[in-house]
Amino acid sequence: MENLSPRQHQILALSRQVGSVAVEDLAHRFEVTPQTIRKDLNELCDLRLLARTHGGAILTSGVENLAYEARRLMAATEKVVIGRHAAGLIPNNCSLFINIGTTTEEVARALILHEGLLVITNNIHVATMLMPRPKIEVILAGGVLRRSDGGIVGEAAADFITQFKVDHAVIGASALDEDGAMLDFDYREVRVAKAIMQNARNVMLVADATKFTRTAPVRIGQLSDVDVFVTDRAPPEPAAAYCGDNGVRLEIAHEHALSDITRDAAE
Repeated sequence: MENLSPRQHQILALSRQVGSVAVEDLAHRFEVTPQTIRKDLNELCDLRLLARTHGGAILTSGVENLAYEARRLMAATEKVVIGRHAAGLIPNNCSLFINIGTTTEEVARALILHEGLLVITNNIHVATMLMPRPKIEVILAGGVLRRSDGGIVGEAAADFITQFKVDHAVIGASALDEDGAMLDFDYREVRVAKAIMQNARNVMLVADATKFTRTAPVRIGQLSDVDVFVTDRAPPEPAAAYCGDNGVRLEIAHEHALSDITRDAAE
């Protein structure tokens, strides 16, 4: 870290605030060429502080998660597509858990036209989103409210979840390893996620592909613990092979679905 230039320190600080940075934006901000910024990003990536993406880079790791708003903005388009695809796999007239996460919130947003749902959640954003829908019943878990993102976590929330046995669970993860590990930052949240997986007949993981470039310190479980994995593009080969070997159905949500979303919104 001491070998970083002042500009690289600023780039790293900015990435911690917003989650991802773009070459063109950085070049404009620092009044340098895109080539200079690419060199900075490559050096930061060589140190495993950032990971390159198309047109920029994202923060890769840490012991604390990004701020909620930064997480919401990261891969925002991909999360909308994943949410719409995942919601299409959930039938009417069923019960489900929806866990904490900005991607799981997009699934909830795409469920608003469903009917006959019983949704149990530890995410106040999900509860607020679905509360006005007369044909969706919402049960909000009790427990410690995490002010940073509206998640309800801890022992009380986990115990609450064990009262139910539902048809489907929708969960997210902060990071995914190529060996199949699903990871997060808060052990209190992980305890609730494990209770959710243990009390659902069908478990669906929703996570965009950038999660394979990040790390987190707390293990939720393995991809083999889920039935369906919905993502925006094919995962790294080791992870794809792991899914195949362990009977995990891999569902790739494609961006062309956005045209349907835009058309529906206009109507």
